[in-house]
Amino acid sequence: MSDLDISSVAARQVWDSRGRPTIEVEIHLAIGASGRAIAPAGASTGSGEALDLRDGGATFGGYGVTKALAGLRDEIIPALVGQPADQQAHLDSILADLDGTPQFTRLGGNALIATSLAAAHAAAAGRNMPLWQSLGGTTEPLIPVPEIQIFGGGAHAAGAMDLQDFMVVPFGASSFREALEWVAEIYLAAGKLVSQRGLSVGVADEGGFWPVFESNEKALDSLLASIESAGFDPATQVGMSIDVAASQFYRDGAYQLKAEGRALSPQDWYAQVSGWVRSYPIAMIEDPFTEHDHASHRAFTSEFGSRVQIVGDDLLVTNRQNVEAAAAGHTCTALLCKPNQAGTLTRTREAFDAAKAAGMGTIVSARSGESEDTTIAHLAVGWASGQFKVGSFTRSERMAKWNEMLRIEESLGTRARYAGGSVLGRT
Repeated sequence: MSDLDISSVAARQVWDSRGRPTIEVEIHLAIGASGRAIAPAGASTGSGEALDLRDGGATFGGYGVTKALAGLRDEIIPALVGQPADQQAHLDSILADLDGTPQFTRLGGNALIATSLAAAHAAAAGRNMPLWQSLGGTTEPLIPVPEIQIFGGGAHAAGAMDLQDFMVVPFGASSFREALEWVAEIYLAAGKLVSQRGLSVGVADEGGFWPVFESNEKALDSLLASIESAGFDPATQVGMSIDVAASQFYRDGAYQLKAEGRALSPQDWYAQVSGWVRSYPIAMIEDPFTEHDHASHRAFTSEFGSRVQIVGDDLLVTNRQNVEAAAAGHTCTALLCKPNQAGTLTRTREAFDAAKAAGMGTIVSARSGESEDTTIAHLAVGWASGQFKVGSFTRSERMAKWNEMLRIEESLGTRARYAGGSVLGRT
């Protein structure tokens, strides 16, 4: 057995930020090094992404993971012991072949992604290098621009607002450290605003304020007011970003705006979203239409793609074939890259590389159900994604990732290069 071969694997049930069971895998190497990773879980999910294996039934609301842990114990772990941890594609092919289904429904996407990422951590530890460096190879590291939630809605806040995320993008900062300092001021300003107006209900899944605005426009107005009252220019320093997650409220041929008591036809909804882009300093917009409406995505990208980054999440589900189709069909300009949507690190990289090859933006992203795991911070730097989306500026499962990025930036010293406005086509 060589130094970087897998000597043992442990799998356990741990808990995510919603208090639901999830899976942690820990891989040990012959050299004595080890690595571990925790599977996240989404609330707003695209129809084609890798699927978690859950127990169903009454226990833990059906979210138990004993079936997935059994698959790890009986099939995955025996197949991996003795394999080289530094051969990521080889390991991931073993995982995919063992499962044998397109969306990893037999053994579970949660079991596979935790295993795949744990192997990457173990290999990096065995090489005695940080994960971002191990993943990046000869790629020059890049510190990404964060996209940070201020207000949460949609599936992250029981549908209190129709749109899912109202975010800020500090593209004009000079460093990640400064970017977070700017967002801290905006977050404070937003908290003061919703408190003074008596709008706050609580905290959404990803840590943002959970207010109840009377319309989506009022939420956009409040986001803009928070940026400006904190002293920043939305045109040159901190842009607005919205995750529409339109598939979550598209029903029976119409966009059902629960918060406003309206149902809009696809044509009227297109006009609505177009009006927001024209009226507000929006730098990024994610999933503006239902994932199956490629025609609207194509028209919208043609009309606004040169001034706003149009991000595919449910539209692409971190799938290489979907990314290539979107690039050919011009249905979006950026990939939201979520490892657990793909199910393995190798499949994630395939989608990521396809987006880069097509000249699309790349945003490494967390999920709404998260943990203290910081793997994605290293992916964003090592792969030079240029952009990074974690959630809000509160709650430890979010701050763990923001703080890890600060540590990486500091460790790079003079090599640290902040992506800045270039990733959004701004100078």
